[in-house]
Amino acid sequence: MSAKISLFFSLTLFLVFCKANAANITKILNQYPDFSTFNDYLSKTGLATDINSRQTITVLVVDNGNISPLSGKSDAAIKKILSVHVILDYYDTKKLENLPNKTAILTTLYQSSGQATGQQGFLNATDVSTGSVAIGSAAKGESLGANLVKSIASQPFNVSVLQISTLIIPLGIDNTTSKNSTSPSASPTPASSPKKSPSPKKSPPSDSPSSSNSPGSPPKPSDTPAADAPANDSPSEGTTLQLSLFVVFIIVSSTLWLVSTI
Repeated sequence: MSAKISLFFSLTLFLVFCKANAANITKILNQYPDFSTFNDYLSKTGLATDINSRQTITVLVVDNGNISPLSGKSDAAIKKILSVHVILDYYDTKKLENLPNKTAILTTLYQSSGQATGQQGFLNATDVSTGSVAIGSAAKGESLGANLVKSIASQPFNVSVLQISTLIIPLGIDNTTSKNSTSPSASPTPASSPKKSPSPKKSPPSDSPSSSNSPGSPPKPSDTPAADAPANDSPSEGTTLQLSLFVVFIIVSSTLWLVSTI
């Protein structure tokens, strides 16, 4: 009986310890008024919850004086941009200033969202000189526009909050570039076609060879069945869930049996 009580007490202490060490980015940034706007955006977009659910994380924050590029943007766009500022690993100033190859590609929370295109979900951190680290989007053609300023808070080796000089906004991430300007340019092409209307008399002879090329079109429908393949993955999800529940049941049963035999 005493062994069961001891085991229960140990598990309770472990759960309390894990909860006490869980990071709360909102509470951390509440201690620093210079980052109040950044903190408000994290809460408003729900990104704070995503950050707090991670065990190992690095948040790159920007002070109130350099966060104005986010004003006027939608919550969805702001969440995408700030997700790029959340690195899925622990980095403090010492680690960034001592990169093995003077440079590193860092995976961000935006990459894990599945919305990133190209290299939008990655950051490039480079030690440009002694004690100076430049950070920017790893997407092709992007520059290292932000600099590491200082460490704000850290809980080695789980949570690190670092200040950078300016926001990192990968090109096209907020979908603000309008492509409507290309649609009017398409209208002149149909207008030019009526000018060629007098030539139909000579077109009938040319139509017969063109019909010989029509057999080349059937291979295209043969590509469509391949698109059906991903749909076959959906039934396996139920099987996986049942298997997971079965494994959990076996683990719990084994644990209870082990405790009862103590």
